[in-house]
Amino acid sequence: MTYSFKKFESTKGRYENRITVTGSRSFGFPTKFYKDNKLSKYKYVVIFYDLDIPSVGFLFNNNDDEQHKFSLIKSTQGYGASVVATSFFKKHDLDPQKFKGRYDWKKVKTEFGTLFVIDLDKGQNSPAPEKASSA
Repeated sequence: MTYSFKKFESTKGRYENRITVTGSRSFGFPTKFYKDNKLSKYKYVVIFYDLDIPSVGFLFNNNDDEQHKFSLIKSTQGYGASVVATSFFKKHDLDPQKFKGRYDWKKVKTEFGTLFVIDLDKGQNSPAPEKASSA
């Protein structure tokens, strides 16, 4: 039998289709999300927030005239993108350590356009319920 092996060299890529919240006040868009949603064609992201749920919505665009946009920081190695949103976290008094983790997303049509939405109470790293102690 003849094999035609190729060396796997994409060890640093994150191949999941979720959005991340980091402890350093950033949102991350891993490789799979980045590629599946063609983020390479966008320069900016506008962030929306629903205080009641709480949830965050992202609108990717190229509108240079948008005053409330964040620059999309793209990995030069092709590992996705991120946005540093310090002002967003501080304005809404959100502790990034509390919300850091990976989030499933959904597309939601709004008056602003179609947003990619994450519900902050449904992250992978949400704290587990405390167990009753047996005293």
